Amino acid sequence: MKLNQIMNSLLENDMYKFSMGQAIYHQFSDYKTTWSFKCRNSEVHFTEEMVDEIREQIRAYCSLRFTEEELLYLNDITWMKGSYVDFLRLWQPRFEEFEITGDAECGLSIEAKGTWLNTSMYEIPTLAIVNEVYFRMAYDYDQLLASFKRKLSEKTACLENGSYQIGAFSEFGIRRRLSAQAQELAVLELKEKHFYNSTFVGTSNVYLAKKYGLTPVGTMAHEWIMCVGQGNHKHNPAYSNWYAMDAWVKEYGILNGIALTDAITTDCFLRDFQLTYATLFSGVRHDSGDPCEWGDKMIRHYESLGIDPKTKTLLFSDSLDFKKADEILRYFEGRAKVAFGIGTYIANDTDVPPLNIVMKTTACNGMDVAKISDTPGKGMCKNPDYVHYLQRCIDWRMDHA
Repeated sequence: MKLNQIMNSLLENDMYKFSMGQAIYHQFSDYKTTWSFKCRNSEVHFTEEMVDEIREQIRAYCSLRFTEEELLYLNDITWMKGSYVDFLRLWQPRFEEFEITGDAECGLSIEAKGTWLNTSMYEIPTLAIVNEVYFRMAYDYDQLLASFKRKLSEKTACLENGSYQIGAFSEFGIRRRLSAQAQELAVLELKEKHFYNSTFVGTSNVYLAKKYGLTPVGTMAHEWIMCVGQGNHKHNPAYSNWYAMDAWVKEYGILNGIALTDAITTDCFLRDFQLTYATLFSGVRHDSGDPCEWGDKMIRHYESLGIDPKTKTLLFSDSLDFKKADEILRYFEGRAKVAFGIGTYIANDTDVPPLNIVMKTTACNGMDVAKISDTPGKGMCKNPDYVHYLQRCIDWRMDHA
């Protein structure tokens, strides 16, 4: 490696990877998945030197193991179970499950294949490595970091003086951060500052949550609905949300309950989000489509079920900055609990554009899987025929069920 090791702890992952990992371990340990990397920035190209560095950084990540101190921390989280913590004591990433080449239009191709238990854990560290390698090798990193610090100071000042008031918010930026150093600087500054009508409640980065005594934040991702709902070949994929919520409730009951709505469109989600699940889950997360239209729709749905929406949380996490969060909070004031998960704007706001990179599940148990969100173009599937099939299933259900 030409750079210092980027990932230095297996805790340095999003909290929802552990939430999902525990449920995968107990209910879907035999599922196999394929994960594929994609860079959506048309102007970005990864050099051969970058690809080599990314490969060696991932190899170094695969040498890590959980420490007993880290496992004790996880074990103290209310909804974590000793059986899963014991599994993590034995678990290790496997470099053999990665295929990393330059065979892509952007110059970087990454695929991971193996059990869902393993490959799910690779997504976030891989994206964090790709980001940091790119920005350290493509730019003058010291200049980028200086602009990052300047912008961070300007943003936190707007929360301190009340220019923006965003209520409860968390930092969600590990996957697209400028660097581990930059994310830690941001989390520490947000923790130490006092804001007017804004409260920093935690981070999705479990390592930083442990280090700074913050709440580790995260429940489920699209992969959960896609794999649980579409990985079983006997399932009608238009009912993916029902299968996913049913398995989640079996694992957690009323704990750890923020449901993600847009894996196969929010309208289809609402067909399954009826009284039982709407009562058991403490709230819902927005990740595509117009946030105000989505929130209005969720409030109407809760009211139609006889549930007071002011008792439920609307968590917004789609491409947020403080200005947008301030506008959303004002819009829903007094109508529901509102919270925000803010990623790239906190963890990678510099004088150059951030990378728009993803690593998504593209197959489960040998079968294509896909996401059809509320925003066209956010999905990623290698087989257009499967996307058409999934859309037809959704359309038939919406028209007939």
